[in-house]
This record gives sequence, structure tokens and C-alpha cells, in this order.
Amino acid sequence: MSAADYQRPHYAPGVPAVVALPTQPLSTVLDDAAKRFPQRIAVDFLGTSITYAQLHAQVQRAAEALRRLGVRKGDVVAAILPNCPQHLVLAYATWRIGAVLAEHNPLAPSSQIEEQLKLHGGKLIIGWEKSLAQLDKDINLRDYNVYAVNMTSALPRHLQAALRLPVKAARAKREEMRAPVPSWIGSWDRLVASSPALPADTALPDVNDVATLLHTGGTTGTPKAVKLTHMNLGSNTAMGLAWAGPHVKDGQEVFYSVLPYFHAFGLTLSMLCAVALAATQVVLPKFSVSLVIEAWKRQPCTFFPGVPVIFDRLAKAAANPRPGQVMPDFTSCSIALCGAAATPREVAAAWEELTGHYLIEGYGMTETSPIIMGNPITDERRPGALGVPFPSTDILLVDPEDPDPSRPVPRGEVGEIAVRGPQVFAGYLNNPEETAQVMLEGGWLRTGDLARIDTDDFYVMTDRRKELIISGGFNIYPTEVEAAVRSMPGVEDVAVVGLPEQSGNESVVAAIVAQAGANITLEEVRAWAEKHIAHYALPRQIAIVQELPRSQIGKVMRRVLREELLNARESAGQAATKAQEAAGQAAVRAQDTASKAQEAAAQAAAKAQRSRCQSAGGSWPGRRPGPGNCRQGTGGSWSSRRQSAGSSGQGPRGSQEAQALSTLALRPVAKFPLGP
Repeated sequence: MSAADYQRPHYAPGVPAVVALPTQPLSTVLDDAAKRFPQRIAVDFLGTSITYAQLHAQVQRAAEALRRLGVRKGDVVAAILPNCPQHLVLAYATWRIGAVLAEHNPLAPSSQIEEQLKLHGGKLIIGWEKSLAQLDKDINLRDYNVYAVNMTSALPRHLQAALRLPVKAARAKREEMRAPVPSWIGSWDRLVASSPALPADTALPDVNDVATLLHTGGTTGTPKAVKLTHMNLGSNTAMGLAWAGPHVKDGQEVFYSVLPYFHAFGLTLSMLCAVALAATQVVLPKFSVSLVIEAWKRQPCTFFPGVPVIFDRLAKAAANPRPGQVMPDFTSCSIALCGAAATPREVAAAWEELTGHYLIEGYGMTETSPIIMGNPITDERRPGALGVPFPSTDILLVDPEDPDPSRPVPRGEVGEIAVRGPQVFAGYLNNPEETAQVMLEGGWLRTGDLARIDTDDFYVMTDRRKELIISGGFNIYPTEVEAAVRSMPGVEDVAVVGLPEQSGNESVVAAIVAQAGANITLEEVRAWAEKHIAHYALPRQIAIVQELPRSQIGKVMRRVLREELLNARESAGQAATKAQEAAGQAAVRAQDTASKAQEAAAQAAAKAQRSRCQSAGGSWPGRRPGPGNCRQGTGGSWSSRRQSAGSSGQGPRGSQEAQALSTLALRPVAKFPLGP
């Protein structure tokens, strides 16, 4: 079924089945907002306000600065920046001249960033000072043309002055935001400030040109650069605005840009949708509860894109304020959009009670710019479900082993999500083999995610295909096990992975963050979870951890967790082996001592026997045997008795200890805490 024919079950009134596709590049989104609302505050950065007219002027100067650095259409500009005004300016400037913006996580390991730089081949880097300072220690940055961003230059003047104070608190904050860089690295802030505006007649790029490269493991887990065109990102922006259309107003919204711009979710929702609405963006360089609360008092939020852990922490902080802490009025937030992971019902309920408005769940991936499906912004929304297809978006569930779009799986059965629409990417950069693996005939993209359609027409995620656990021939979906365990009293959070067993099966392991004071056992977890899931899917082991590994946007990284658990299990096995070896060595030493004692006793007994034989006239070697021959006593030889007493080189007690240690080493570990 095509998007044009889609019958729109659960669509909110006024939401179209098909959106008009963009005909202009992304830079025109800002052009339009600046024309309509020039004095509207575009950016609030920790108290600094920038209007749309000012933002547009900065973009024009930055675009000319790039052009004078030799950047031309199709060239790659690498951005290694947190959320800050300079990041927003650089993106629109790069798009304006037809260059390609390559996004990088500024907190990623240097080796990862170096690999990404080599992948796309860009020679110009605009980076945060702290990122560049670390990169300069680890890789040869002189191979690139590098400019540094001073994030504090975007702060209000009084905060800049406060950071220069010779006090401990100011020094700590300064070190958090800045770092010294080599003198040969130029200042991006000064370069833009001194540049004239881009000539107005500079040609615009084509809507089908590549606009952005986002780095991802994709559906196969190997590092790749996703090519997203102006059409991809622009059409997904139009879909998002159509979905929220009845609930938002041009020039009146306040978006919170907490999700990083270098992630597809933050890029489209904050960098594009917010600007298209001429909304004020409250830009935060990182998420913290205190930063959000203080910003809310200054600029009450109306539209909050986030992930479950963000909404959970904010709701808990609001419900349990510190002594003397004044909370803002959270009811200003009319829309909260949650992605990256399934939203627990209790998190959605807590947020909706706090704000009085909906927490809406969406679904997507980097390769789809990113949104594919969403819940309606009505009473019909369903927490925990992916939702229904977005406008202009086609969805099929196909057999993951035989993914033929002409043969979707029967309704109600689990299948791999395949998507087709204008937001589907233009392929992986310089990687046609990986692109061919995920693209099916007819323009369908394999997502690698498994789902089913419920009877109410909502799509429900079962799991990532690569994270599927197979045990005893059964398919076990970690998401379903997590939902069962998460509902257990005393469980703060949980993630489930499969660990290999010698039998070839996988063992279901639940890593649990326990609530304060809770004591959770494997037996209790299994008894509770069995109320909700099949017996074969029950956890066989649990690990009590202080926190779960998360990505920059708060998504639990199961692959990282699995590696940590495997390392913990290996360490436990090595410790058991060492203990077994030590016990064995101790047993050998004890046996040797016993043997020496036995030999000494034998020599003493032989000496006493010889004395008795001599006094009785018995024979001894070299003497003629007599009637009281003592050489053939009833006890047999000492050496023979020693051998039978310890035939394996250790006494009976040593054998039992070794056997017990061997059993301990092979017994499945019920718990192995990982530490912080």
C-alpha cells in the first residue's frame, strides 16, 4: 500500500497522508524564518539571545568564510562540536554553499574520529577546543586545515567575565568549556566575525545533493557514513511539521535542543523543524537536570524532543525537589516527543502527570533522516508502541531470512520493518556493498528492526534483528524480557542481552539497576517475569550494575553491555581457574609433606622391626631366613601402601577440593556486579 492510498488509522484531524516535497535546499529554511520573524529570538544559549536576523547574518558571514577557505560545492566540512550557536551557524553556512556537513561526536575517542575523517576525506575541520586539544595529542592534525571554536564566546558577557575570575569554581567551569590548542590552529569565531557576507547571487545547491554525513553502525554494526540529501532531511522536516501541525504555531514555540545536533534526531527536530517554525531554540551543550530547570524558568518550553531517560530524570527531579528548590511550571510543554528507545509506561505516565500534556513516541533511524513512524498527538496515542507510518511513508514487514517486499509476512506475525519514502537515505558513502545489503528492489530499506502489527493497527517493536537471542530453537526478544523485568518492584532499569554457552545456545542475561535499598535475586526475577513472558525467555543470569552503558542521546547500548558482561564472566572464570590452581598446588604441597612424614614413620617402624627381628633371631637381608622371618610381614611394603593411599599424587581430601573447585568454575554465574 502506498502512502497516497494509506487510510490513516489514528491520524489526528488535519494531518495529511502525503506531504508536499521540498523544492529548495535546507538553507532556505532559515532564509524564510528570518524574513517572517527577524526579531524573534532564534537561539537562547545559557542566557545569550540571538535573533533570527542576527543568526541569518552570521550564517552569511560563515558561508563566505568557508568559500574563502576554498570550500566548494560537494566538499566535506567536518564538524566536531557540541550543541552551541556556532554549530547551528556552521551547518546552515555549509548547506548554503552546497558543501557537505560531516557530523562527529566531540566526545568520541580520537581513533574513532580519525577513522571517520579518513572515511569521508574532508580536509577542513571546525572543532570544539577541548576536542581538538585531545585529537592533537592522538593523531596528526596537521594533515588538515583546522579551526577552533571557543564555546564561551557565545556566552553572555557577564558570564564570560565571571569565567575569568581567579577562583576555583570559575577555573573548573572554564576548564569544562575550554582547552588550549596549538598556535597554528586558527580561531573560527574570529574568522567568521571578520568575514563579509556571502554574495547574494551565489548559486544554491540542488535539492537532491548530499547535505550531511552522519556516522553510524547502521543495520549491520560496522562503521559507515550515511549520506542524507537536502530532499531526505527536508521531506522528513515537512512530515514532522505536518504531524505536529494542529498543535504548533509559527513564531510562538520554544524548542529545547538537548539532543545533540550530530545525531539524526537532534539534527532534524531542533536544527530544522525548530527553525522552520521560527521557534526559539534553548540550546544546551549537554543534558543535565539543573540546566534544564534553570532554562525552563528563563524560557518555558513548549516542544521537548528527548529520550526516555531524560523524561524520567526530569519527572523524578520535579517530584522530589531539593530543600528550597523552586520548580518551574512544566505545564508549558504541550508536546514531548520521545525516541531512541521504547518508552516505559510509567515514564510516560509520570511526564504526562507533570505537564498535563502528551508524551508521544516516535521511531526511526539515521538512514531515514530519521523518523519513520509516530504516535498520534491525541488520546489514541499508545505508550510503548512505535506508532503508525508517517505521511508519505510506506511500511512493510518482511521475512528477515527472505526479505521480498512482494511477500510481506502475515498480519500479526513478527517481521523485519522495511520502509520506503523520500526520507530514505542516498546510500553509505563509498560503500556500495553495504548499501546493497540493506536496499531491496523498489526502493525499500531494510531497517534490521523486528516488529508486528497489532489488531489496533499500531506497530510494536519486538527487537533488533542482530540483538535477537536464540536459545533452544526459540527466538527471544530482549525488549519483551526487559518490559517484564522492569515492572518488578525494586528494579530501576534493565537491559537484556544474550551470552554464548558451550552448547551453542545463548543464555538470557538481565543487567539490572536496582532501586536504593532493593536486594534482587535471580529467583525473584524469574518468578516475577514468568507472569508476563514464556518460560524459555526467562533470564538465566542477572548482573546487578550501577548504571547501563548509554549513547550520547541516552540510548542503552546493548552491544557494549554484552562486551562488559563477557569480560566480567571471563575475569570470573580466570579467578576461579587461579583459585583452582592454587588449591591444587596447596594439595600437592600437603601430599608431599604427608609423604615425607609417612617415609619417616616407615623408616622408624623398619628400624624398630629390625631391632625386634634381631632380638628374636629373625632374618634380615643378608641373614639366613628363620622361623620368625620379618621380611614378609602381613602389611606389605610401605611404598605399596603409600601408592595406594595417594595413587593420583594427592590425598583423598585434595581430590575432593579439586573436584569442588572444578564444579565451581563450571557453574553458571548467577550474579557478577560490574562496578560503576
